[in-house]
Amino acid sequence: MDWDHLRFFLELARAGRLVIAARRLAVDHTTVSRRIQALEKSLGRALFLREPDGYKLTEAGRELLPQAEAMESAYVAIASAMPNREEKLSGQVRIGATEGYGTLLLAPQLAQLGMRYPHLKIDLLALPRAVQLSRNEADIVVTLERPERGPFIITRLTNYVLRLYATPEYLAQHRPITKKEDLLEHHFVSYVDDLLFSKELFFLDGLAKNTLVNWRSTSVLAQQEAVAAGAGIAILPAFAAQKDPRLVQVLAGEVEFTRTFWMLMPTELKDIARMRSTWKFLREQAEKLQDQLLGKAN
Repeated sequence: MDWDHLRFFLELARAGRLVIAARRLAVDHTTVSRRIQALEKSLGRALFLREPDGYKLTEAGRELLPQAEAMESAYVAIASAMPNREEKLSGQVRIGATEGYGTLLLAPQLAQLGMRYPHLKIDLLALPRAVQLSRNEADIVVTLERPERGPFIITRLTNYVLRLYATPEYLAQHRPITKKEDLLEHHFVSYVDDLLFSKELFFLDGLAKNTLVNWRSTSVLAQQEAVAAGAGIAILPAFAAQKDPRLVQVLAGEVEFTRTFWMLMPTELKDIARMRSTWKFLREQAEKLQDQLLGKAN
């Protein structure tokens, strides 16, 4: 039996859709269809039901699945024992992340990953919203909330801190801030409340009630630019704002929020070499950036 055909069978069985399986394999969807047809012809049995909402395994497909997975495990074990195996990684991996972490930290990290594995195709979804594993939007996701249930591998990737920032010019032109209560007299830049994608982004109520929010955006990077232009004060990730020469910290040592980034991957992808290597790489990179994430380094 052709192992190459079985790779396509496994990806389609896991994804349920041709376009998603094709993305993960870095081929055209017609190639996936052709491979599946060739496998079905060689076995003399239909392996999938083509339904409006995707591809479902037939009884024959369900019987083949554990055998194909066993072959995959054996292949991974052999590949892992081979020298220079890292250079052999290929296919596509799609990573979803929050906008700030994805843009400022993951983008350069993934550039390094691409140079390490030149045959690996990388997609980065750095968005001001939650990327859904359940909808197959990504293969690995960095998110603010740990799911309570689901067929996922989950790890605490890293903690990070957020602090108050403004420009020196704004602070010079407005009343001095020496304690939290003084914040009530200042303008704030924040999120659009009804479009928040995570409860972990609710900050202002825990800082000072009835704060005056004059400028809002779904984008934390847009918020930072607005603050840098003098729009007011904002709660920003230290890993982003601390390196911005236009900004200074407000109430240093008194106001700080800590949040956690979680990393998730569907259990069904854990034995795929490119997914496993990317997962390990992202954990290593987060560990290296601890001082920056916790606001201890510029």
